Amino acid sequence: MARQFHPADELLAPAGLGRRLLAMLYDGLICIAVLIVCTWGYTMLAAWIIGFDEYKALAESGSLNSDPLLTSILFVLLFMFFGYFWTRTGQTLGMQVWRIRIENANGTSIRWPQALFRFLSGWVSWFAAGLGYIWMLWDSDKRTWTDRFSESRVVRVPKEP
Repeated sequence: MARQFHPADELLAPAGLGRRLLAMLYDGLICIAVLIVCTWGYTMLAAWIIGFDEYKALAESGSLNSDPLLTSILFVLLFMFFGYFWTRTGQTLGMQVWRIRIENANGTSIRWPQALFRFLSGWVSWFAAGLGYIWMLWDSDKRTWTDRFSESRVVRVPKEP
């Protein structure tokens, strides 16, 4: 069930590029910490399963430099982190600090399929040298590629009275 953040006829200002980038920086720091902990847990589990000496030999030979299972786990973990916050409150922790929120045009929370489109198009936007985010500077609605692909928008949240 979609959560209604505000009346559908209430128009909130689009979030600017600066606020978006600063929220991404905050979230990036949180994600790095989460990924480090997850990687440590994965490494300890793998070493315990195959034996610490064998694991050490694999690590020293460089065989573990590109572990597709770990990469997949970390990618899914990142999506779950963002998807959880986006679909429940419309705001990650970094977005809360900078008072911005993701929502549908009618002021409701986005759904999981939209979160997936948003997450994947965010990677594309960054791999295109950030063009997907810079795009909002020329867009008449101040929307990025991620906003367009996920059929959502990022707005400034007014201060509570």
